[in-house]
Amino acid sequence: MGRRAVRAPRGWDLARIALLWPAAFAVHQLRYMLAYGHVAGVVLQRTGHAYLHSIVPWLVAMIALSAGCFLWAIGRALARQTSAARFSVSFAGLWLLCSVALVAIFACQELLEGMFAFGHPAGLVGVFGYGGWWAVPAAVCVGLVLAAVFHGARWIVEIVARRRHHTGSRGRCPSVPRPSVVLLSLAPAPLLAGWSSRGPPGLS
Repeated sequence: MGRRAVRAPRGWDLARIALLWPAAFAVHQLRYMLAYGHVAGVVLQRTGHAYLHSIVPWLVAMIALSAGCFLWAIGRALARQTSAARFSVSFAGLWLLCSVALVAIFACQELLEGMFAFGHPAGLVGVFGYGGWWAVPAAVCVGLVLAAVFHGARWIVEIVARRRHHTGSRGRCPSVPRPSVVLLSLAPAPLLAGWSSRGPPGLS
């Protein structure tokens, strides 16, 4: 009998999306730290980034949500109700996707800040000017960490699911034949019971 197929938890997608925003915040802060060093905090205040302090609790909540989804997936793997989510791309491909997504989020954030934040440069100058190009290597580094977290979490859940499946398979009782099969096997042959429709062969 083949192995029963199990579904990957839907919480995987939610965990990835939730963890993407703290990673984007890290890219934003690294861009200014790399460009301005110890005066990065002063520059952030003067360029309309004071609002970032208010979103830090929400980012912490997203990290906690991702951790909760991971623990939920571990619990379902222990109960043999789920399997690890598979990635359709390699680790390098996932790293590239994470890095591009982080750069895109950074660019959109800086463009919006250029339109609505007081003191922030507008347009592409506000995105890649004044050391903004540091966002690209920062996104590559944070994207590497993000891809490693995604693959590492999937690998852990897969290991737990496999070990739990093997343990459950070894603990199963041997199959016992059904009573109907036993009765049929003990029934006398038709010839011995006199039920044969053919007569005995004629004597020559």
